[in-house]
Amino acid sequence: GQIIIVKPGEKVPLDGIVVEGTSNLDTMALTGESVPRKVKENDEVLSGCINKDGLLKLKVTKEFGESTVSKILDLVENASNKKSKSENFITKFAKYYTPIVVILAVILAIVPPLILKDSGTFTDWLYRALSFLVVSCPCALVISIPLSFFGGIGGASKLGILVKGSNYLEAISKAETVVFDKT
Repeated sequence: GQIIIVKPGEKVPLDGIVVEGTSNLDTMALTGESVPRKVKENDEVLSGCINKDGLLKLKVTKEFGESTVSKILDLVENASNKKSKSENFITKFAKYYTPIVVILAVILAIVPPLILKDSGTFTDWLYRALSFLVVSCPCALVISIPLSFFGGIGGASKLGILVKGSNYLEAISKAETVVFDKT
């Protein structure tokens, strides 16, 4: 119910209805529409639009938590909850593989010097265990899959493309036909 003023060049902070003024709004971030939208008194305005040229007085209709921008932010922040099949597999794989490799490296460092006489010093076996740990380290695999999806979602959002989760990003990679409308 509060009245807010949105000056030219500012983003509309909250959803509302124009009480006074006329202007052109850049809605590209929300709708993809490249042509500015003309608004006048009694027109509804969504948060996230950019006021291009006129001074607008808006009567706020929704709190920030219910606004358009808030919903978009929520979608972006929760995109990581919807994981792809490959990301779920890697998470399960790492859950078992990583502890097994670490335990084997500890065993390799401790057991041979104690059991095998004349097999080298403890330092030699520690070096071998560390080499084993580096060679069998799943870090590249375990980190690269989620990081690539995270980078894809982040890169798309910089370009104004909203991807709800890595499962949707993976589905796009399997698409054979893409159809676009004017936006």
